[in-house]
Amino acid sequence: MTAPDNNEGGLSVLDRPNSYIGRTVPRPNAKRLIAGRGTFVDDIKLPRMLHLAFLRSPYAHAKIEGIDSDEAKSMPGVIGVFTGKDLIDHCTSWQGVLTHLAGLKSAPQSALAVEKASWQGEAVVAVVATSRALAEDAIEHIIVDFKDLPVVLDMETALDPATPVIHPELGDNLTWTREVVGGDVEAAFSNATHIVEETFRFSRHTGVTLEPRGLVADFDPVERKMTVYHSGQAPHMMQAIFAKHVDLPEADVRVICKDIGGSFGIKVHTYGDEMATVAIAKILGRPVKFIADRVESFTADIHSRDHKVTARMAVDAEGKILGYELDDLTGVGPYSMYPRTSAIEANQVISLSGGQYDFENYRAKATVVYQNKAMMCQYRAVGHPIATAVSEGMADLAAAATGLDPLEFRRRNLVADDAYPKTSAAGAPMDDLSHHACLDKMVTMMDYDAVRADRTAARAQGKIRGIGFASFIEVGSPSPLFYGTGGARISAQDGATLRLEPQGTVTVSIGVTEQGQGTEAIIAQIAATAVGVAIENVRVKTGDTDNSPYGGGTWGSRGAGIGGEATLQAGKVLRQNILHVAGAVLQTGPDTLDILDGAVVDKQGGAERITLADLGAQVHFRTGELPNDLQPEFVATQHYRVKGQPFVLTNGIQASYLDIDPETGGVTLLKHWVVEDCGTVINPQLVDEQIRGGVVQGIGGVLFEECLYDEDGNFISATMADYLVPMAAEMPDIEIAHVETPTSTSELGAKGAGEAGTGGAPAAIMNAVNDALAPHKARVTTHPITPERVLRALGVI
Repeated sequence: MTAPDNNEGGLSVLDRPNSYIGRTVPRPNAKRLIAGRGTFVDDIKLPRMLHLAFLRSPYAHAKIEGIDSDEAKSMPGVIGVFTGKDLIDHCTSWQGVLTHLAGLKSAPQSALAVEKASWQGEAVVAVVATSRALAEDAIEHIIVDFKDLPVVLDMETALDPATPVIHPELGDNLTWTREVVGGDVEAAFSNATHIVEETFRFSRHTGVTLEPRGLVADFDPVERKMTVYHSGQAPHMMQAIFAKHVDLPEADVRVICKDIGGSFGIKVHTYGDEMATVAIAKILGRPVKFIADRVESFTADIHSRDHKVTARMAVDAEGKILGYELDDLTGVGPYSMYPRTSAIEANQVISLSGGQYDFENYRAKATVVYQNKAMMCQYRAVGHPIATAVSEGMADLAAAATGLDPLEFRRRNLVADDAYPKTSAAGAPMDDLSHHACLDKMVTMMDYDAVRADRTAARAQGKIRGIGFASFIEVGSPSPLFYGTGGARISAQDGATLRLEPQGTVTVSIGVTEQGQGTEAIIAQIAATAVGVAIENVRVKTGDTDNSPYGGGTWGSRGAGIGGEATLQAGKVLRQNILHVAGAVLQTGPDTLDILDGAVVDKQGGAERITLADLGAQVHFRTGELPNDLQPEFVATQHYRVKGQPFVLTNGIQASYLDIDPETGGVTLLKHWVVEDCGTVINPQLVDEQIRGGVVQGIGGVLFEECLYDEDGNFISATMADYLVPMAAEMPDIEIAHVETPTSTSELGAKGAGEAGTGGAPAAIMNAVNDALAPHKARVTTHPITPERVLRALGVI
């Protein structure tokens, strides 16, 4: 793909004097947030605002035979009680399907359960009161006549003929299936010198955002306009969804996302309780607030990563991969999540696993089934931890079978850096990757020989110590081929509007949202560089459908790659507009001028001619001084989307070094290394902290986090005392280095870095655990790798 022209007079805009690209600058919102001046959804207080609480199903699967809410309706402060049947005419149902995922099926889902509840935690009754406490008190006086229904929990038996069907109208519990075949797999395995096999299990976990989900819906019955203050990632997507299902024109729904206390993909989906909140606000004509508590978050937020994968790999005598096959089974709850569906994670697994390696023969199957657990959908690094853990676990097994060092095995099999563009064995287009450059940098950064020597010395002292690696690829900046082609109103493009203010400052309005990852900082850096102003004179506004160009929001590592490129292009247009006006005012050719540090200067020599503040004042307040044939345009809007391929790929490699306690089975992480190629690095500190945060979430998934259910479908780890997350004491020193291979799909060259840490860390840590256990003839391939599982592998218990 040909890169856009990024030269102006032979000089790249990214290399202009005083460029902010590649520099660490503070987050514009940091001081405000540290001072406690943030505005989160729960900080929103509106006149006549009501509060919403939900009675949720205590059963995993139960018919609703009757609801008695008379006593609750008469309690102090209660304004209304709503059941699923009450909302049918006010909020239409939805189905999480996409047309390009052939065969995907789902039963309709409603804001509140109508005939039956299908998982423990599904909202059944909504109570609106003048305070949350009064609403919760009223819930205690509602009697729901539940009749137990058979529970489907085990994804391995979900399709058995004897297993009850959750939604009889669907015919079975199959959500979706897909098979990918490339090359001649049978021949590859027939010709192999070594064949290695393994089964990997990944347990459910969830996002545990610092700020739970929440919203305030405010309907004006006079103007018939809805304003929703939402803790979410995609304001325009939710604008369309709210409008469609509560029957309002899209233009009459405004979604505002102010400060967001983390999202990780949890807040980019459609939740019944949030839809009910909007519908009830419209019915009552008053503001209604719902903030999930922590138990509600565990039981009603989407879960992720519930997979069983069996895999085989064929290699020749020299350790070259000949063929690779895997079978992925995943359970996704009772419905497919809307609008992104619950099939994407499995699709990512079979599309990406092993994509970094050079082989042609591949077969993979994904089977997605329904079960009576919380719904599953996209969460940070969708499918990547599974895809990477399986391929990297198999790579280590193949290396051992051929007697090769794990890094040497990867060296022999990774796609050559100069072999791109190419198509993977799974049929995925790939370009601009740097596997070998990353591996070489990793060897040097960690001093691999010294670490191996230290491991040998530690083992001689009786320690169980191991080293693990994971080479990976990461999907980012999805194109219209990802969702839009399947019929979902999820924009693959983003827009940026840049405006020169009379005082010479620049205001940026953009569709990507700030979730705590530093979007405001990188957008300000790009805008300041493109226009030629000091970064402190750039103000970034995000997260308001009334004031931001239409865009997809924040997900899929797209903020820099798509939002950043839109900002760059809009900044270039604004800069040219300014120079055109300045040329007329100064009676010289625009091509002889430049903008540096907020002033128009001579391109040759750099002499200042006029400040942007003076030029802005003249244009806005003294237009009579301008030539009659000149109409200044100090506003520029540009949009950007990835074209010609489904996504932009990132790659890297991670390494983990750890000890295992032989008495407790506990894993202690000693050091973790990451080499990442995310293209152009805009803000090194923000990129590194995004990667570190991702690694920590990966640590949680591989060592600690697990959504546990009992045999009746009761969620038994729904508190922070029972659901473990890594704390400061569990975090190792994480060292990070970069290889920069800009993507050829954009001028900026940024690919995205938000998910790489999460995608690669579980595989590296699992391989380190198994390297440590290898002298003891033990292995663990179930995540999380808990002390109990380690001790069982060692035969201690």
